[in-house]
Amino acid sequence: MHRVILAAALACASAAVALAEDKAGTVKTELYTVVDGYKVDGNTMKGFRTWRAAACDRCHGANQEGLVGPSLIASLKVLTKDEFKTTVIEGRLEKGMVAFKTSQQVMDNLDNLYAYLKGRSDGAITRTKVEELKE
Repeated sequence: MHRVILAAALACASAAVALAEDKAGTVKTELYTVVDGYKVDGNTMKGFRTWRAAACDRCHGANQEGLVGPSLIASLKVLTKDEFKTTVIEGRLEKGMVAFKTSQQVMDNLDNLYAYLKGRSDGAITRTKVEELKE
């Protein structure tokens, strides 16, 4: 039963992203703007840079699909923004995730990191390596 509800929720979320894409290949949400699946707004680019600097890929994989840590593509479909922030700030030591509350770059870019990962999870950002939109 839970799988059916989750599948329905995922289908609705995917449809919402697809509906937001215009003819020019632009997806714009309150969190991020993506063009052609890999060109992102400045704040989302900061999130990508934070992802790289914090070396999150060591545990979550280069494509955010999981390694020793869980898939963030899947996790960000169910975690709220507040739950994501709490997890990053406090860590999950029992599962091997360190806390990032002492990382100034992560703390300064927590919303941007969420935007990048949410864009990946939503399917709006189709490549793991992104470029900043030139305005």
